[in-house]
Amino acid sequence: MHIDLNSCFATVEQQANMHLRGKPLVIAAYVSPGGCVISPSIEAKKLGIKVGMSVRDARLICRNVIVRDPDPNLVRDVHIKFKNICRDYSPVVVPKSIDEVVIDFTGMDNYLKRSLTEIGMEIKARFRKEIGEWISCNVGIAPNRFLAKLAASLHKPDGLDVIDYQNLEKVYGQIKLTDLNGINTRYEARLNVAGIFTPLQFLAAPEIVLRKQVFQSIVGHHWYWRLRGWEMDDVEFARKSYGQDYALGKKTGNREELARILMKLCEKMGRRLRHSGQAAMGIHVACVYDDWTFWHRGRKVNQPMYTTQELFTKAIWVFNQRSERKVVTKLSVSCYDLATNKNSQVSLFEMDTDKKKKVSDALDSINDKYGEFVITPALMMEARDIVIDRVAFGGVKDLEELYFT
Repeated sequence: MHIDLNSCFATVEQQANMHLRGKPLVIAAYVSPGGCVISPSIEAKKLGIKVGMSVRDARLICRNVIVRDPDPNLVRDVHIKFKNICRDYSPVVVPKSIDEVVIDFTGMDNYLKRSLTEIGMEIKARFRKEIGEWISCNVGIAPNRFLAKLAASLHKPDGLDVIDYQNLEKVYGQIKLTDLNGINTRYEARLNVAGIFTPLQFLAAPEIVLRKQVFQSIVGHHWYWRLRGWEMDDVEFARKSYGQDYALGKKTGNREELARILMKLCEKMGRRLRHSGQAAMGIHVACVYDDWTFWHRGRKVNQPMYTTQELFTKAIWVFNQRSERKVVTKLSVSCYDLATNKNSQVSLFEMDTDKKKKVSDALDSINDKYGEFVITPALMMEARDIVIDRVAFGGVKDLEELYFT
């Protein structure tokens, strides 16, 4: 069962603020005209406003559209309640993003006293009762995750659909190739070259054609079985990196301002890294300039990075290797080559590195208890209004570790 909240960020805002209900609303990264729309409400979607539009374009479509900043704490709270409800029906609940989960009912035939359709309807009712009456969702039921997600997309908003062997071909006959999750325009072109222009033709294609001619890898074999309802996506990959990025509200080329932003990004990234009990041996920094060019570079280091200061020291070293000092509009930092942070053996003569790790852990504990950035490095003292809290649509791993372990 795939469950997808309708217009999550916008609907959650309408649930919390009754005066916004029934009105066209968009949640944007920034409320300025150039800000990007990340979640139009159902009312806004009906007018033609889409994700990725600028606030300026949204207002051209609807002059009176309401524009709001995201409320990360509100969205996280709904996600937690959302998942807790789903956990009442199966022990295997896998979040795919901040507003999507998959519930796996495999092997539960002896425990289920009702059909999955009845369970889906009950979940929808519980969302409205326990999270909020304005919260709606799409439910898709199918033999595998891929088809369940497709089913959840068929009748938005607030739909419930089932795909099985009886209606599989009928559903494929009503959609386009790019309606299939995982088929982008590049893959569509590959399929077209092989004479495949519809999902039904995709379904009928021999496995050897998909594997040898279209995808030229084992991916073609996976697609052959995925289209037929076999589970090919029940794979959890180990985390390979931690990262943060920030689109600057006001672009700048000032080195001091950029260093302050980079420090805050390293602090946010470092908190997540330390919470996982890991250290990093590599650092990568990237930026986008106001002329739409970009620069990036990664470097490995000899000593594991654990504290924010260690991460920032290496990040600023890499960042200063830019050949051109232009105006920056977006800044990103990530750490990779992760390894378990092994605590040093206790000794009478404590090493300086161990002291720094303990101080860093203590600061994290204080900030966890009393609020983000209660204690910060001196460089970040004037950075309260930069790198503001955001929720990525797919950024749930850390949230899961924090609330569900």
